[in-house]
Amino acid sequence: MSAQSLRVLVVEDDPVAADAHALYAGRVEGFTVVGVAHSRAGAVRILDRTPVDLILLDLYLPDGHGLQLLRSLRAAGHSADVIAVTSARDLAVVREGVSLGVVQYVLKPFAFATLRDRLARYAEFRAAAGEASGQDEVDRALAALRAPHPATLPKGLSAPTLEAVTRTLRSTPAGLTAAEAGAAVGISRITARRYLEHLVTEGRAVRAPQYGQIGRPELQYRWLGGPARGH
Repeated sequence: MSAQSLRVLVVEDDPVAADAHALYAGRVEGFTVVGVAHSRAGAVRILDRTPVDLILLDLYLPDGHGLQLLRSLRAAGHSADVIAVTSARDLAVVREGVSLGVVQYVLKPFAFATLRDRLARYAEFRAAAGEASGQDEVDRALAALRAPHPATLPKGLSAPTLEAVTRTLRSTPAGLTAAEAGAAVGISRITARRYLEHLVTEGRAVRAPQYGQIGRPELQYRWLGGPARGH
């Protein structure tokens, strides 16, 4: 485990789902899964002997509600952050979770790209250090946890997938084709092209034909930056 890795505990009563969540989290750079528990009692046993930075917490456990577990952990002095991974859609539960330190919610069922997006945002939030120069910097640190408001996106585009495409493009200075971006993110070339074209429209990427290949040249997309709304 890298010294910089954030240590993750997966708490999920369904063994198949628990293994999937652990596999997903372990595939995200900067995160290491240090334990998997299928109950409140199992989670407490692991937390009593293993340092944990982040808990991926199912709210419906066989020996009690996930928020009851979280209350008892806070009372015992455990300060790990929590991402609720749940099918619960009750906004009263969401509000209570926020008061107990739930930093994000991921609704089941979800794809790898969704969890990867949330973990990347959490890592960005954790990486913020030092003293803020002003309100804007505090706002940016907090905004790292929040997805762009869906109303800002064209119909059919999702914020988590846009984030994934954006990160992929930003991390490839030489640029990417839609096929390459789709393969990296886990979506089709046609879908990737829609997101890349959206970034071009927003002034955050440029495109140009890629020559030197046999057949029709492909468009190459390159990150520019520009007005990073919601990022």
